[in-house]
Amino acid sequence: MFGPFKPAPHIAELPAEKIDSTYRRLRWQVFAGIFFGYAAYYFVRANFDLAQKGLIEAGLYNKAELGIIGTGAGLAYGLSKFVMAGISDRSNPKVFLPFGLLLSGLCMTMMGLMPWATSGIAVMFIMIFLNGWFQGMGWPPCGRTMVHWWSKSERGTIVSIWNCAHNVGGMVPGAMVLLASAIYFSNHGVQATAKDVWQQALYYPGIAAMIAAIPVYFVMKDTPQSCGLPAIEKWRNDYPDDYNEKTYEHDLSTKEIFVTYVLKNKLLWYIAIANVFVYLIRYGVLKWSPVYLGEVKHFNIKGTAWAYTIYELAAIPGTLLCGWVSDKVFKGKRGLTGFIFMILTTIAVVALWKNPATPEAELAQYANHAWYENPYQLTDFILMTTIGFLIYGPVMLIGLHALELAPKKAAGTSAGFTGLFGYLGGTVSASAVVGWAAEYYGWDGGFYVMIAGGVLAVLLMLIVMLEEGKHKAKLADHYGK
Repeated sequence: MFGPFKPAPHIAELPAEKIDSTYRRLRWQVFAGIFFGYAAYYFVRANFDLAQKGLIEAGLYNKAELGIIGTGAGLAYGLSKFVMAGISDRSNPKVFLPFGLLLSGLCMTMMGLMPWATSGIAVMFIMIFLNGWFQGMGWPPCGRTMVHWWSKSERGTIVSIWNCAHNVGGMVPGAMVLLASAIYFSNHGVQATAKDVWQQALYYPGIAAMIAAIPVYFVMKDTPQSCGLPAIEKWRNDYPDDYNEKTYEHDLSTKEIFVTYVLKNKLLWYIAIANVFVYLIRYGVLKWSPVYLGEVKHFNIKGTAWAYTIYELAAIPGTLLCGWVSDKVFKGKRGLTGFIFMILTTIAVVALWKNPATPEAELAQYANHAWYENPYQLTDFILMTTIGFLIYGPVMLIGLHALELAPKKAAGTSAGFTGLFGYLGGTVSASAVVGWAAEYYGWDGGFYVMIAGGVLAVLLMLIVMLEEGKHKAKLADHYGK
């Protein structure tokens, strides 16, 4: 790498009496950087979903067109997460992480404030593609940081906590739509509709993301060795079974990273394919719920914003529970834990689909009531919350498993490989295929796609579970040796 992106050089080790206190302090500081930095990426990861209903109401686009536009994010992010992971493994996360955040926030700010940026399908596709590409600069430096600052025996817990950054950040777009609606009401004296606040749904989070990039830069660090500290395995006396100092602590060539530690890693291929269908459920529900709840379940913009926000909030305890179950109950069996969570997730998606909408005869009765006073909408809200609680556990487990299946210097690329499948296959299908099915076959068609994805995810998690057991005694095989 070049200039400020170059990895920070190792420096002389600090005096022994300073190592423990410095390590503890910097681990908290670095964790704050990757947690809030990655949370800020989610300000502008999926906020476009909340603008879709407004774009439809304004007569600018239909669901099929928005589905095509939305594929730009999945295509770009999947490719970028893999390509940028290889670059990130040879870069300084102190610069890499906030730089991508700044550019991603700029894309969404332009879409919200500049009319040309939403003037046609091609233009919007390019803007969404660029945003997705910059989004790919978020996960890899965080994964790289975690494997350098936390040892394997504590990594399951730390990754599950860090993974909640997805949801802390994911709640912000919904909250900003609620803020925009409140401002609209204050200025106009009437309740905002989706077409009144779709621009704010884009540029409010964009500006917030750009501001957040500044403190992230100042709190981040590169490796412990660049701060005068020993490797994390040495400090904690916690070495993996296959630990090799040359492999773990020395930079690897691009060929070694991609070929030896990724492409020859059979178990990594299994979890990458499983990730396609996990992401189809995750983003199928997240991306289309604002439109579905408004069109079919008669939610207003406030109700959909609350459902979107709580979907993300529920993921925090769900992810923590999944990590704890994986570590403590199933003793590190990531495949088994994911298998169980995906069965429950698929059941919850079916329940959301089958829960009846408010009958036409009762709409007037609940017209001036909040969603929680309408029993039909309250049930939908609970089911959305349940799906959010369950789906992010498998998302976290696949990322964690990928980090554990490669040396530290290849960890970002390993995780990027699973992300490549998840986003190219999963989010593109969630956007284009679900959108197309809903436009031409009704929302039943959209749910058929998501439920089929859930069933396939369960089957692939079963394969992962079985393969995980076969390879448990042959850890070296995970690295293509």
